[in-house]
Amino acid sequence: MIAEHDGAEHGQRHRHRARMRQVATVLARHGMAHLAAVSGLERLVPPRLHRPQAEGSPAGAAELREALAELGVTFIKLGQLLSTRPDLLPAGYAEELAKLQDAAPPEPAAVMRATIAAELGRPVEDVFATFDDEPLAAASIGQAHAATLADGAQVVVKVRRPGAVEQVTEDLEILRNLAAAAARRWEVARAYDLPGLAEEFAQTLRAELDYLQEARNAERFATNLAEEPGIHIPRVYGELTTSRVLVLERLRGLKIDDLAGLDAAAIDRPALARRAAAIEMRMVFEDGFVHADPHPGNFFIEADGTIGLIDFGMVTMVEPRTREHLADVLLALTRNDSDALVDALLTLGIARGHVNRDGLRRDMERLLSRYYGKPLGEIAVGPLLREVLAIVRRHQLQLPANMAVLIKVLIMSEGLGARLDPAFRLTEVLEPYARRLIAQQYAPRALARRLRRAGLDAARTGLDLPVQLRRVLDAIERGDVAVGVRPDGFEPLVRRMEQTANRLVLAMLASAFIVGLAVLLSVYEPPGREALLGALFAAGFLFASALGVYLAWGILRSGRRG
Repeated sequence: MIAEHDGAEHGQRHRHRARMRQVATVLARHGMAHLAAVSGLERLVPPRLHRPQAEGSPAGAAELREALAELGVTFIKLGQLLSTRPDLLPAGYAEELAKLQDAAPPEPAAVMRATIAAELGRPVEDVFATFDDEPLAAASIGQAHAATLADGAQVVVKVRRPGAVEQVTEDLEILRNLAAAAARRWEVARAYDLPGLAEEFAQTLRAELDYLQEARNAERFATNLAEEPGIHIPRVYGELTTSRVLVLERLRGLKIDDLAGLDAAAIDRPALARRAAAIEMRMVFEDGFVHADPHPGNFFIEADGTIGLIDFGMVTMVEPRTREHLADVLLALTRNDSDALVDALLTLGIARGHVNRDGLRRDMERLLSRYYGKPLGEIAVGPLLREVLAIVRRHQLQLPANMAVLIKVLIMSEGLGARLDPAFRLTEVLEPYARRLIAQQYAPRALARRLRRAGLDAARTGLDLPVQLRRVLDAIERGDVAVGVRPDGFEPLVRRMEQTANRLVLAMLASAFIVGLAVLLSVYEPPGREALLGALFAAGFLFASALGVYLAWGILRSGRRG
């Protein structure tokens, strides 16, 4: 038994190291050996694959996408998540990673049928009236099949691939290790808290592996949008859903970017663009529960113009406190107040270290000057947000995850609307929500709530202060408190003190030499005393004079620098 356990553990370590070697090799083959090096994988990179690459070039972005696609499910999902973080990556990289398609060769139908039978406890034939063995779509985590129930209802059956969880779990462990190594070796990785981002990604991906979570997301959207006209959320068949199998109502219709089909069906495209955007804005500003992947493939337009929404694995939360901060940002934009805008952004928690506030304010002033006097409804959201993100990256700031995803949702929503109607402006839909949000933020009831919250915080702080102070004093008495001083500001003073000390030492040496020479001459009487005394006196005088000139020159030079 012990031998079997040791053998399994040895095999796992071997697979883990082989996977790390594969990651290093793929990165190097696509010209990114520098990423392998900062991640601690340089020893696993074959020497023949080392070659220079220009960081930030479009070719580098394309090669990164290709490398992630080659590494499989976990890294594809990583790239897709990074494409939603435009605060971390330049626009070229984010746009390139957004092209990642989560596609994979389909699993044999027998494997999918066996998974369904194991999960539901009965054969596929006993669950569905019909089941199409040819998948509608095959992704790296799972694949979808069309089926019908005994009552004739048409459904989509999503089935997770065997071994997907094990592969993702191993890859996530590798990513954590690489992020920790990069944070030790690379200043940029430390500045952006790469280990924290890796953990955040791990939580997101684990939720996507669990079809029960996706089912709960779909049901929550259905509840939130129950009274919203013109939106169709597919029904979840909970009795047929497990963590590995998800059964949903099948939606049929035109893809939202099928412009010719929409025109042939006499669908009003400008009105459709406004309705689709209004649904997303309601999620953001009213429900606080947002579909975080509004790309065209997730929208179906039914015959009567109803918008069908699918794929609920990626969502983001917008808490009331975040909406309050968002109101402050919008208010600063409408007032053209750069100081208030900086305050609002910093309140969002974008700073992880020292912030050059003056530089940030100047950049915001330049940004606002380009939009001065424009009504909110006439401003294009995409370009504005991209400029804000460029400033965020320039100052090495980092948005909270939900805010970064929210910005990506806004940009994608405007892009989708513009595809349907070239004259579409998201701010036309956004403006009423923004004004309502600002009004709610400064309504008497909201102000009273904030004052009450501030009073409670102050009272809690006052009550905790004696306890915290006693802990600090106890720690000081035990000698547990260490004071660290950063010497950066003291370097000029330290150099000046070193120079002064050096001059004092030289002066003391010169004085000691003269005194010693005088003593020697007074007691030592060799033959030819007069000639020797003259030579020693001359040498001593010259040496002392040289030291004096050097000291005087050093003092005068330091005086001119001061």
